[in-house]
Amino acid sequence: MLYDVLIIGGGVIGSAIARELARYEGNFCLIEKNEDVCTGTSKANSAIVHAGFDAKNGTLMAEMNVKGNEMMGEVAKELDIPFRRNGAFVLCFDNKDLNSLQDLYQRGINNGVKDLQILTREEALNLEPNLGDSVVAALYAPTSGIICPFALTIALAENAADNGVEFKLNTPCEKIEKTDFGFRVYSKNEVIETKAIVNAAGVYADEIHNMVCDNKLKITPRKGEYILCDKKVGKLCERTLFQLPTKLGKGILVSPTIHGNLILGPTALDIEDKEGIDTTREGLDDVIAKASLSVKNVPVRSAITSFSGLRAHINHDFILEESADNFFDATGIESPGLSSAPAIGIYMAEMVAKKFSFNKKADFNPVRKGIVHASELSNEERAALIEKDPAYGRIICRCEMISEGEILASIHRTLGATTLDGVKRRTRAGMGRCQAGFCSPKVMEILSRELNIPLDEIKKNGENSSVAVGKATKGGI
Repeated sequence: MLYDVLIIGGGVIGSAIARELARYEGNFCLIEKNEDVCTGTSKANSAIVHAGFDAKNGTLMAEMNVKGNEMMGEVAKELDIPFRRNGAFVLCFDNKDLNSLQDLYQRGINNGVKDLQILTREEALNLEPNLGDSVVAALYAPTSGIICPFALTIALAENAADNGVEFKLNTPCEKIEKTDFGFRVYSKNEVIETKAIVNAAGVYADEIHNMVCDNKLKITPRKGEYILCDKKVGKLCERTLFQLPTKLGKGILVSPTIHGNLILGPTALDIEDKEGIDTTREGLDDVIAKASLSVKNVPVRSAITSFSGLRAHINHDFILEESADNFFDATGIESPGLSSAPAIGIYMAEMVAKKFSFNKKADFNPVRKGIVHASELSNEERAALIEKDPAYGRIICRCEMISEGEILASIHRTLGATTLDGVKRRTRAGMGRCQAGFCSPKVMEILSRELNIPLDEIKKNGENSSVAVGKATKGGI
């Protein structure tokens, strides 16, 4: 098949573009090198929907951030995912920096951010009583929000697929040839032909770009390390607490998550390894030390896990353009990429649609229903659900109270889970205090049964992540 458009990359940006292209008539395909969508930068970030005060005035970053923020409520409603505008503070720790705080306020006003205020220490403490002793003032952005990045990315992809976009997973782009009709893309198992390409490959977007374009790009992976704390300390603060930004970003944040945990981080370290997502003692110590400026009594003993993610740093703005004939770049999408994704999706889809004169569909369906979480239902609703399907009464993950019914739904829906992490990102099974220590064997059994594959072929995530290596016998494995 000759596709009209091939999207490379199944993160939040590629999935958002796929969903918006699905509004048009055409043959569209998305390829992702890993076994699932949401396996790169989109799975490991701060999960913040930024208000838009930080990006420089007049940049695409500022425009996409503010538009994406304004869209997020409606997008979350259509896709049936959790989202909350909890607001954010940018904390100032020295009176000498008040001018910088005022500059940030003015930048936000110029970007079109609504309802910004500068608060005195006393005003800020009235809203966040656990602020650190050195806080002297704060910029308050009520439109900032929190979201689940897994839920957003997966929902965008599912909705795109339900509206006709083809997804090819485990399909890395290894080579691109220019042809008379467009491009020929070589993967490990197949050759894909397409009239146009949209490059949304995250930290690998420079490599894809450089296969086609004369002006070469270099993306620097910027590693950020995080600490995630238990839900029992999730109310340490109501709002996301940033620190005055530096050239490396918005500094260490302290924030509730949409699911009730507390997150601390990230660090910012430029590295060369595009798979370098290890955490370090030095990095996590830095997170704790700097978070202690923002709030008193950082709950380090309540940490349940740490992780790191990579941002695709390239310059001080997003690259959203037709970089070569029929080759479109959505590259250098670092923070606030998650916040900007809905707007970037529209921007890129409209750019491509205009170039090829695509017509809008009459039957595009923007609504996607998520997995029903039994623990969130009333007693009456849950009883009725269990009566209809007893699997919802069998709890598999006790930390997060996730039932077998939810795990089955995650496997059998559009772009269903095939790995432990795939189930985890769709249901939260394994995201609680024990971090999958108890529920993994049960989830593996369900995956093995439902996918009809041997237990020792179940993966944690990619092909080199086996969990079981064989059956134990009296003589050993």
